[in-house]
Amino acid sequence: MSTGDPGPSQKSKKRAHDDSSQVKVKKPRSAKSKGNEKLDHWPQYFHLLFKVYKALNTVLAFVTSRKQLATTFPSIRSSVENITKQPLNMSQVAELKALLPEIINFAYVPHNQLRVNSVHKSADEPDFSAFSTSRESLVLAEEPEHVLLLEFAESWKGVPGGTSASETGYLLPATRTLAATTKLVEKRNERFIRAVDELLSATPPTDDPVSLLQAAARDHIPVDPKHKHKLPIDESAHMSIPNPQDRASVADILAEIKVQEWYKDQIMDQRTVEAREGQTGEIDEPLSATIQQALKNSRNITSLYSHQAVAIGALNSGKNVIISTSTASGKSVIYQIPLLRLLEYDPHATAIFVYPTKALAQDQKAALENLLLACPGLEHIQVSTYDGDTPTDLRSGIRSSASVIFTNFDMIHASILPYEELWRTFLKNLKFFVVDELHYYSGMFGSHVALVMRRFRRVCAAIGNQSIRFVSCSATISNPLSHMVNIFGLDATQIQVVTQDGAPTGSKEYLIWRSPYIDNSDPQLGRESGIRQAVVLMVFLMKRGIRVILFCKIRKVCELTMKTLRTELSSEGRHDILNRVQAYRGGYSAAERRQIEHDAFTGHLLGIVATNALELGVDIGALDAVLMLGFPVNIASFRQQAGRAGRRKRDSLVVFVAEALPIDQYYMSNPNELFDEGTDDLIVDLENKIILEVHLQCAAHEMPICSQDKQYFGPLLKGICQEKLHRDGEGWYHPHNKYLPLPSKHISIRGVQEDKYVLVDVTKSVASARILEEIEISRAIFEVYEGGIFIHQGRPFIVQELNHDSKLVKLIQVDVNWTTKQRDFTDVNALQTHRIREIKGSPHHAFYGRVEIFCQVFGFYKMRHNIVLDIVDVETSPWIHDTTGLWLDVPDFVLGLLRDKSIKPASAIHSAEHAFLNQFSLASDLRTECKAEEKEYLKKESRRKRSARLIVYDPVGNGSGVSVKAFEHVSDILHKACIAIKNCDCKEGCTKCILSPLCKEGNTVSSKAGALVILKAILNEPIDPDKIPYEADEKKLKGHDSIVSASPVHTKTAQKLVVE
Repeated sequence: MSTGDPGPSQKSKKRAHDDSSQVKVKKPRSAKSKGNEKLDHWPQYFHLLFKVYKALNTVLAFVTSRKQLATTFPSIRSSVENITKQPLNMSQVAELKALLPEIINFAYVPHNQLRVNSVHKSADEPDFSAFSTSRESLVLAEEPEHVLLLEFAESWKGVPGGTSASETGYLLPATRTLAATTKLVEKRNERFIRAVDELLSATPPTDDPVSLLQAAARDHIPVDPKHKHKLPIDESAHMSIPNPQDRASVADILAEIKVQEWYKDQIMDQRTVEAREGQTGEIDEPLSATIQQALKNSRNITSLYSHQAVAIGALNSGKNVIISTSTASGKSVIYQIPLLRLLEYDPHATAIFVYPTKALAQDQKAALENLLLACPGLEHIQVSTYDGDTPTDLRSGIRSSASVIFTNFDMIHASILPYEELWRTFLKNLKFFVVDELHYYSGMFGSHVALVMRRFRRVCAAIGNQSIRFVSCSATISNPLSHMVNIFGLDATQIQVVTQDGAPTGSKEYLIWRSPYIDNSDPQLGRESGIRQAVVLMVFLMKRGIRVILFCKIRKVCELTMKTLRTELSSEGRHDILNRVQAYRGGYSAAERRQIEHDAFTGHLLGIVATNALELGVDIGALDAVLMLGFPVNIASFRQQAGRAGRRKRDSLVVFVAEALPIDQYYMSNPNELFDEGTDDLIVDLENKIILEVHLQCAAHEMPICSQDKQYFGPLLKGICQEKLHRDGEGWYHPHNKYLPLPSKHISIRGVQEDKYVLVDVTKSVASARILEEIEISRAIFEVYEGGIFIHQGRPFIVQELNHDSKLVKLIQVDVNWTTKQRDFTDVNALQTHRIREIKGSPHHAFYGRVEIFCQVFGFYKMRHNIVLDIVDVETSPWIHDTTGLWLDVPDFVLGLLRDKSIKPASAIHSAEHAFLNQFSLASDLRTECKAEEKEYLKKESRRKRSARLIVYDPVGNGSGVSVKAFEHVSDILHKACIAIKNCDCKEGCTKCILSPLCKEGNTVSSKAGALVILKAILNEPIDPDKIPYEADEKKLKGHDSIVSASPVHTKTAQKLVVE
């Protein structure tokens, strides 16, 4: 059998990388030198193997001391043989791999995956050299040349000019000093000695340790892919995938995980939520025989759960209802059954169903249509979608013929209420208004929705319809009644709250999973990546018929995970599984998302890698397991994602794969909070004058406003109307002229919609180009740049051409084993002061005014496994936008106090900003300048300096005026933030004090002690320098100080502003 050993031939040497094939190194000391007398008990064979190992160790250490080269076996072999004076065989390296599996990588990889730059291009040019000039040879080559890679797991800690190895950061290449290289060689030699001693001590007296090692090494001899077809097939490695209905129990799966070779006690916490039997209920008025038959034929429903019966009974009695129960508890039946009864009684009745996403609307529309078709006498009922994709020529027919429309609040705001005369018949007959996923509507978006609902109820009342019943469904939230009152503006006494869940559930196992060390005996090498651990788990589960969804926090991580999954399954030859896995995220075309949803629902997909785009209740069929890569935005999101598993009464599994970020580490250390802590209240701001004014302009256009409309719009109505609207001679208020002819066009309830770039795949040719996706400009500046890698469905594409004028990006699919990460910075600068406000009891002030967001991408890193392979410069135009915000200057004396304690002011400022936002109810609608680890902890000092200033601002295009609210309550928020830090028992920070789940840099730059000092200083509270602890975290002690004293920000005019 051929193993694909290239042998030490001249031909192999010629194929090796030129810059590593002629390595000159000093010979290592003999195994009998001083310090090795303790090895006398070793069998002679291990002394010989140690000699080979030391030579290999020395060569690799010196080769990689200059830059990260791809060290192929042929290029290293000759240098090792020069030292040992004997041939180096693959079997010997395989024995070393068997002895140190976590440290040595010895495998075939595609040759093109090792190239980074062409010898003809300089390092600062976009790199297309990994690819042939022929596009077909670039991507369509079925048999790429493979080379045998040999490398060690490296630690770059202490490398002059480089950054530290960490789970959250990446490694910048730098020249390793001779002393550092020598130390690394010695450290690895000691690791070999420990490994041999461990093997000898674990070997029974009746066994031969050499034979055991040689037997284990056979599994580590790499095989060239071009020879794999000659090998006997290992059926056990490609076991057929069990039918999900016949899969093993979760308990058996977990028992199997714990005996796997790769399991190293990653489970930090395990708990079980026991199965729950269902509870049925009866409704007072029995359903008609036709409805009962329809439920049985279309859904196999023969009885109702207790919460369904209670809610339907409340609707029958004329009450409004909110249902807040667990995921997949049958909430949609609660409004579908009353609708069917109503249509049987009154065929002219109409209903509006509102959903937050188009995917969810289409899913529920199909379910209702199937139910109607199964109900004799109601087959003719027309159900229509009325959203932004509905063709204009169909809209008139929908208004006149549809009994039920599926829509969203954007359409109600912009296309229904402004044209109420066209919808009058439909609205007069309206009996049900259903809002699904009510918890989705909070913050500024929820505030807009609440005012749209008040406008809607006002118009319906004016045309004589005050008998509409409002139904809302939600995941489990802390304040269902008050949230429904806030959104709908209804009387709380007329609302029935249903929270007692009668649906049955299977048992659910929860695991908290911590990545293991790469090498337990050398923690400095760090831990395995969360992506790698999640992929290993996902593959293991799918092989056993477990249907899995893996949630990622952001789009890029979603794609990197899918790419890793694709590589893993391809290398194993498991295309039968790979063909049943898809990524799902925002940005994909509607057609692509619908196809993925269909494949999931029909059971074709075994695995989905998704962002929170699938957190809402789109029915994608029964799922057995949920993996979460990193902690989601909040506890509610954690539980919502966990609810995706076990949707069909079977046992299920939820695994939280903790990353190295501070929030993940906190919840890993305090797991009870994931299960016992209440969810945050959902906030709606009904007193935001900016939002209220624009909706009053819209309401006045729909129907002139009078004083009686205070019942809908509250006590601020009169003042805003007098100040901002036009009053006629009879006292009615009309829109201001600047909003005419259509006020609703002047406001987007989701904020200003950004321009988008179109990403086009031109791999085969421009003529056969296809649109991959569209991406917002705020994302595009960071994700698409010439020479960079963009990932779609786990497949890498290189950006060939970027045209800013046409907003067109041309991509070519490539087969590379590296990715790119942009080199950028974002400066948030206070430009002009509009208002000044006192801070109670303090000589310091808060400022409000114009803020500039300046984003610049100036290059990118080429990266493999978090190691920088190359640094490329690019020329791009900065992205500059103005918005509004508030800021607080940090007193100069505080900077001195922090520096005396080795606390970086940047860390303290960053944490103080998050502490401030954590105590503001509308914080999700504000942003701050988050500090990045790679910028603050660099050994090389940056010329970019930032003012000692806390600053929060409104997102660009939001126009909500939330920062004004924070400014007007700044003293109270500061006091709450200060108290929260003082009273918090955590050591390094948590979400109750200084950590923010929304921090785009993962809270890696933080200081709880520093934040408290800053807040105390701004509030003029006494500070005892002796009680400020010294910074002890080695990582945070590195780098340079990036903060300078804040200078005053000028006002619009020379006239001094009055302090409020």
